[in-house]
Amino acid sequence: MIAIDRRLTKNFDWLTFAIIIALALIGISTIYSATRPPAGVGEHSDFYLKQILWLTISIAALFVVVFFDYRWFYKFAYPLYGIGLMLLTIVLFAGRTSLGARRWLNIGPLSFQPSEFFRMMFIIAFSAYLVNRGEELKGRLPASAIFVFALFPMILVIKQPDLGTAILLSALFVSLSLAKGISRRIMTAILVIGLVSIPFFGNIAWDGLKDYQKNRLIAFIDPEVDPAGIGYHIAQSKISIGSGGLTGKGYLKGTQGPLRFLPEKHTDFIFAVFAEEWGFSGSIFLVGIYLTLFLRGIDTAMKAKDEYGRLLATGVTSMFFVYFTVNIGMTLGMTPVVGVPLPFMSYGGTSLLSNFIAAGILISVRTRRFELFYP
Repeated sequence: MIAIDRRLTKNFDWLTFAIIIALALIGISTIYSATRPPAGVGEHSDFYLKQILWLTISIAALFVVVFFDYRWFYKFAYPLYGIGLMLLTIVLFAGRTSLGARRWLNIGPLSFQPSEFFRMMFIIAFSAYLVNRGEELKGRLPASAIFVFALFPMILVIKQPDLGTAILLSALFVSLSLAKGISRRIMTAILVIGLVSIPFFGNIAWDGLKDYQKNRLIAFIDPEVDPAGIGYHIAQSKISIGSGGLTGKGYLKGTQGPLRFLPEKHTDFIFAVFAEEWGFSGSIFLVGIYLTLFLRGIDTAMKAKDEYGRLLATGVTSMFFVYFTVNIGMTLGMTPVVGVPLPFMSYGGTSLLSNFIAAGILISVRTRRFELFYP
């Protein structure tokens, strides 16, 4: 029998755990409402039942991650990163195609999206690299590091194509570099070079996009160009959110989702369904829950007992924040629709599991912040 260290239960970060459980339960209830048959006619989709099953698996995975010291990831960071890159490469040749994108791998009856797990592998490996090199970096990143941890994985992800994950990896690369102390002037120079290069590489990147991705960008720039076509997603999302008013229509009383006006209502646009039913006041409450999670993550990074724990907590918190910001921005028409799920709430087993594993690492860092855990 495996003995549970009492220090783990005594110092366990129950607040972070309670927050993500609350968000997951809110997500399941919203999925249930969004996928119910209109006027009670027809069968109710089983998406919410699948999400409950994945939540059970995800909770178990979280406790497994917390049970092991997070420094275990430091020892196996590079092998894990290599496996992640290999899976992303395999997807390009043997992945399953859906909705114009090749992002999934099938293992028997199971299907999963490697890029969802790769984001954590990236945080684990890049954090280990920054710790290993230490003072050698002297505020600068060598070209080899920029290629291995930024350009190469982004190329693999964009080829799928998965613009949402590409945006996330870029943000994680910058946030972890700044957290390590990489010169802001260097990061600014990289950003300026990237902006200046847009006219040159723009046509190449544009030609590489799928038609539906081009349409999403066009709709973001001018939603009124074709409100019944390429601008439909954003238009319906705004209608859903606006119709909620101050207090909302009430749970199970929203219409945009069940009547199928709102596409991807249980995945990318789940916030619009929630806002329609709970209104502005409910939306502010939900944003407050996420804000508490972000602040807790920042506090965890500040209180971590070693640099690797600090970088891990910074990376995980940044990941949650970027996904939250981009998803909410999508539903409000403030960012392009790039297929980014709302953390812990959107339907998707792979996404939920990877987010709980990430939260498990965050909890592990906070739980082991005291010296008594160190030999």
